[in-house]
Amino acid sequence: MKSFVCLKLMFGCAVVAMGALMGALLSTQAQAHGGLSMAEDMCKLTIGPYMMHFTGYQPSSTQEKQFCEDIPGTGHTVVVLDYIEQELRSLPTEVRIIRDTGSEQDLEAVTILHIPPKVYPNGSVDFAYNFDKPGKFVGLVMVGDQQQHTSRFPFSVGESNFISRYILSIYMVPVAALAAVAALFFFMRDRRKSSEIAVS
Repeated sequence: MKSFVCLKLMFGCAVVAMGALMGALLSTQAQAHGGLSMAEDMCKLTIGPYMMHFTGYQPSSTQEKQFCEDIPGTGHTVVVLDYIEQELRSLPTEVRIIRDTGSEQDLEAVTILHIPPKVYPNGSVDFAYNFDKPGKFVGLVMVGDQQQHTSRFPFSVGESNFISRYILSIYMVPVAALAAVAALFFFMRDRRKSSEIAVS
């Protein structure tokens, strides 16, 4: 009976620990995507005091399935930014996609897509790009006559699912193994004590 209680306690601790680690991982991933976030089942891009509805999809591979933040695979990718505030319709918007090299001192050298500042009175900005290989990138959306407001959002192409599973396994496997070893230790210790009592 005592062994069973110990096993239940160890299992409960393992579940709590794994839940905490998963929460920390998800929080880290959310912070890593900068101005992009999911809110009320809608992907939103925050740019200073303004917000845009972010829609991304890959017509040739995922049909109408939309994505937010990381792009699931390489290939032809379409992104649409819809203004939420009416004030944005009178402000110039600039879009830039760069390779994530760790340095942004020379933007032109790392830029793969650039849409110069322009006013979009219809309230929507759309662009397309063909990502021919997996990698890490950064999106920059700037709003205002003097580019007063900038949203920066790192994202990956064609590697998000693998990385998430890899990071998750790094955290989860040691915790599960430790819980199993501890449970086995307590179980064997109690069995040994029970045997000693029976012999005496």
